[in-house]
Amino acid sequence: MAEKSRKKLKFNWRKWCDEFVLADNGIVLATKEKRFWAGFIPAFLLFGMLINLLSGGLSKFELMGAVGFSGSMKIILDAFLGIFGINMIFLEWVPVFFLALLQGILIGLIVLLWHKKRINNSNETSNSANVEKAGIITGLIALGAGCPTCGTTLLTPLLGAIFSTGGLALVGIVSNIVTSLAILIAILSLKRIGEETYVIIINEKYLKKKEECEKRA
Repeated sequence: MAEKSRKKLKFNWRKWCDEFVLADNGIVLATKEKRFWAGFIPAFLLFGMLINLLSGGLSKFELMGAVGFSGSMKIILDAFLGIFGINMIFLEWVPVFFLALLQGILIGLIVLLWHKKRINNSNETSNSANVEKAGIITGLIALGAGCPTCGTTLLTPLLGAIFSTGGLALVGIVSNIVTSLAILIAILSLKRIGEETYVIIINEKYLKKKEECEKRA
């Protein structure tokens, strides 16, 4: 009995790995499509800037309200440059870049799938679900966004109000949990959407090749 359970677990693990390989292939194929980049580039840049702006809670937004237009543009420019590690500590830059990259890929795939399914008159239910998941991930990452070394996040004021003495001690732990949850959801979503992208693109190529063969015949 135990041997059968081990075999079943091993089979499921292999299937899981195969699904990730298909998803990776789907992402690679998607990068050859212009629609993917139309979603990826703005999502990557905007989300990277958002994380950098939220690195001190809401303090940067409050500062923007006090320094005027030119000062606000300087803060936004610094947030933009921070996406590429300029004027940032390496350990603080890596999670920002990684999270922005994940979100950018996810949005890029959703835009591509939306376009292809709309052309093929496919059901829009799955597209709406994908957008909803992307929104959940965005909210989770934004909620946990902060400086990894100082532990300053959007959760600080809330935890500080609830736990007058231990709020700052808890904020780093809660932030890491929320951010880890967001990354997990993003990876699982990329796995499913990547598989779907692979199937649609391969099927599209097959139908196109079939049509060309029929024309020649």
